[in-house]
Amino acid sequence: MSDKLTISQLAAYAGITVATVRHYHRIGLLPEPARDGSGYRRYDAAAVVRLIRIHVLASAGVPLAKVDDLLEAGPEEFTDGVRQIDHRLRSEIRGLQRTRERLARLAGGEQIALPPSVIGYLDRLRDLGVDQRYLELERDAWIMVAAQVPDQIDSMMVLKHAALDDPDMVRLYGLLSGAIEWSVDDPRVVEVADILDRINQRAIGTGVPRQDGFEDRFVELLDSTMVASAPLAKRLIALLEERGWTGWTRPERIPLD
Repeated sequence: MSDKLTISQLAAYAGITVATVRHYHRIGLLPEPARDGSGYRRYDAAAVVRLIRIHVLASAGVPLAKVDDLLEAGPEEFTDGVRQIDHRLRSEIRGLQRTRERLARLAGGEQIALPPSVIGYLDRLRDLGVDQRYLELERDAWIMVAAQVPDQIDSMMVLKHAALDDPDMVRLYGLLSGAIEWSVDDPRVVEVADILDRINQRAIGTGVPRQDGFEDRFVELLDSTMVASAPLAKRLIALLEERGWTGWTRPERIPLD
């Protein structure tokens, strides 16, 4: 290589673009030679070697801000510098892997804004054969609950899992799973009301007061969401009132006159 090279020839030798060479000039990685008598910048063999070394380091993941230090380092400093960069890259890779895992969990939908305990409960409902459309309604309700009482949500899930040991509760979910498409006068609505009546009576029979920690306005929001979920919801609320209950999220006995 007796003759000096133009910038395009230099870039071709290193396997990069002219724009990249100019970028290296701007950030000070590759000295820019003065123009010759014809007005062109000419590069010698030393520039080719340096550019190739820059390109190799940059392609290996070395930040451009660190490239110059490594080019000027002795053997021990170079090895130590590469190890530090490798440590940083490993940390970034672990971070990216965690991000990918979170994205994979988000693919199901219910993982958005939900703690693992609720996800586990929804998975159990799914294993029971609960319809995906109803699961989405339940998921959205738990997203609101988890945001309202984050310190109580795990203990709530313990109680919800225990409740699934009750055959009435399993039957209730089996009915509600398809209730979205029921007509208002579907006779199964009466069975749902009867099951809820039994469940509520047993809950009161324990003598343990129900404390959900919700503000009244939040309870009203959850109740209105349920009522809007299916045409038969209003009839179900009316049937529960006939059995002496008011409310859905926080069922309470209607006071006797």
